[in-house]
Amino acid sequence: MAGRSLRAARHHLSPLLSLGARQPSRDCPCAFSTAAQQRSTGDECGPEDPRDEPRHPLSERTLELKASKLEEQVRDLTERYRKALADSENVRRRTQKFVEDAKLFGIQSFCKDLVEVADILEKTTESTERETEPSDPKPTLKKIYEGLSLIEAKLQSVFAKHGLQKMNPVGGKYDPYDHEIVCHVPAEGMQPGTVALVTQDGYKLHGRTIRHAHVGVAVESQE
Repeated sequence: MAGRSLRAARHHLSPLLSLGARQPSRDCPCAFSTAAQQRSTGDECGPEDPRDEPRHPLSERTLELKASKLEEQVRDLTERYRKALADSENVRRRTQKFVEDAKLFGIQSFCKDLVEVADILEKTTESTERETEPSDPKPTLKKIYEGLSLIEAKLQSVFAKHGLQKMNPVGGKYDPYDHEIVCHVPAEGMQPGTVALVTQDGYKLHGRTIRHAHVGVAVESQE
């Protein structure tokens, strides 16, 4: 009786045992291998990397517009650079001219005062010359005249050394930038508008008039 019951139970359980042998166990390493393989396969079959997608190239018209805009910017910057260089050069030249003028004409005020001393010396020399008589037994006045003449010549030499020169306008054309008319004289043997006489000498410092010459200008006589 017991043996019959055992055989019956084994008969009913044998299909279940055979089914369990065919299905893999959850703890089996092959299950993980299969899942990893599926994931790997899924990754390979997934969407492509966006970075690998081909970009749409810019149109030829767009490139031409960008190139034209860049060329225009280059021309504008080049023109600004040239203007900046020109302005810088002008400033440098003006500064250099200012420095040079300061060196040349720094003594202008001093020269204006000094030429007045030259006027006094010249008038004194001329006065002494008129009073000197060749037959005078006392040569004192003559020696004074000679000494004054040497001083005057030396003074004019020093003036010329520093660029200060006396004008000699007699017989020349009247120039309002150099001359100041103090009188008119009849044009006898002279062209009207020319300088006939000088009442006060004029001076120039390196070509710049620092004192106008007082002159008399020849004019046509009215009968």
